[in-house]
Amino acid sequence: MPAPARSEGVPMFTSNDSSSSARVRIYDRLRGVFRGADPRVCVAFWLFGLINNVLYVILLSAALDLVGPDVPKGIVLLADIIPSFGTKLIAPYFIHAVPYSIRVMIFVFLSVVGMLVVALSPSYTDGGTISSKLAGIVLASLSAGGGELSFVGLTHFYGPFSLAAWGSGTGAAGLVGAGAYALATSTLNIPVQATLLASAILPAIMALSFFVVLPREALQAQGTAADGYVATGQGEELDDDEADDEGHEIEPGEEEGLLGVSVHSADNYKSVHINDSASWWAQFWANLRRLKGLFFPFMLPLLLVYIAEYVINQGVSPTLLFPLYTTPFKSFRAFYPAYNAIYQAGVFISRSSTPFFRVHHLYIPSFLQVLNLVLLTLHGMFNFIPNVYLVFVIIFWEGLLGGLVYVNTFAEIADRVPKEDREFSLGATTVSDSAGICIAGFLSMPWEVLLCRWQLSHGREYCRQA
Repeated sequence: MPAPARSEGVPMFTSNDSSSSARVRIYDRLRGVFRGADPRVCVAFWLFGLINNVLYVILLSAALDLVGPDVPKGIVLLADIIPSFGTKLIAPYFIHAVPYSIRVMIFVFLSVVGMLVVALSPSYTDGGTISSKLAGIVLASLSAGGGELSFVGLTHFYGPFSLAAWGSGTGAAGLVGAGAYALATSTLNIPVQATLLASAILPAIMALSFFVVLPREALQAQGTAADGYVATGQGEELDDDEADDEGHEIEPGEEEGLLGVSVHSADNYKSVHINDSASWWAQFWANLRRLKGLFFPFMLPLLLVYIAEYVINQGVSPTLLFPLYTTPFKSFRAFYPAYNAIYQAGVFISRSSTPFFRVHHLYIPSFLQVLNLVLLTLHGMFNFIPNVYLVFVIIFWEGLLGGLVYVNTFAEIADRVPKEDREFSLGATTVSDSAGICIAGFLSMPWEVLLCRWQLSHGREYCRQA
């Protein structure tokens, strides 16, 4: 049979042509999305996000190993978050007096010392108490809290891609921290103490990122002798026709978005200005007025999503156990770090999504996270999810929702808050995630205890076998 004739004027494409065309389109889209990005800025802020958060994740992943199965893991969460919460609550009002270079060195010192204290304290199996471990966790938490509000505020000087890189780095911290800890202690059988000692080296990367990788011109251009730090909103005004951080002109009436000019405006956000000669007390009250305008659109949805997901992580997930022969695990201890690693994988993906996908309605994923908490709590009581693999899917979805709210909250601030208030707003809003985690820490301790007691009374004793 003769081959069908080719129609004149109609091109015929092979599958290779189609795949090549698709690759070109994807490449062109990626090139357009990241046009104007400074690789050094992106790398530096990605590493800031990674290192500032990775020790926090490692400590939470190690919670069971640090305190044992008979102590609620929420104690580790509280020690890991209350100092950070206090730092974020107080520091935005005075930290501008400390140059960024000095801050970074303080953060590195606190992190290293904290991890060494945790690693070198005797374990509960050797008769050691948890007090010294908690003291080390507190030091690392102080570093993480100060680091987050400082680096998020620093994105104001480096443009929208720095914020996207920071968000991706914080997501990667969860994936790297939880995954590495689970791999080291569960798969490679490296002792917990050795794993924690090795992690004490990581904060040095933060110093290298700031002093070697990060371009300093943007800070120096702001005009202070120490670091170029300017407390925005305190007498500093930007001209309407001033070029934005990526060198593009901002048209009158438009606000710079996360990855370009946003359709959102700052019309609903009232800017607060005070004079250079104003007293510290006047500046303090002006900042409180700024904070009031941030609460409902930005801070509350971030608070809600963190309460829900950390009650799941610390209060519910330790009780989400199945018979070992139905799972890929060899011990009940392995469930907890595995859940944490899966959760962090979802966080990493969603926190890296802003160049491609934005969520403007922050309350929707927050309420969905609350539904996750209800669902998994009911399963902990009534055991209706048939296997652990469905729990893996729900935990992954939990991580996606949490990461979406986190990174899109700061992206919305970058879009909708006036430039002169933006640095303070970015730093001050970081208190919401810490406040949510702090509240979740208090809730998760009785939550876990009551769920475990319920399971024991109904013949499921797995929660006491970890």
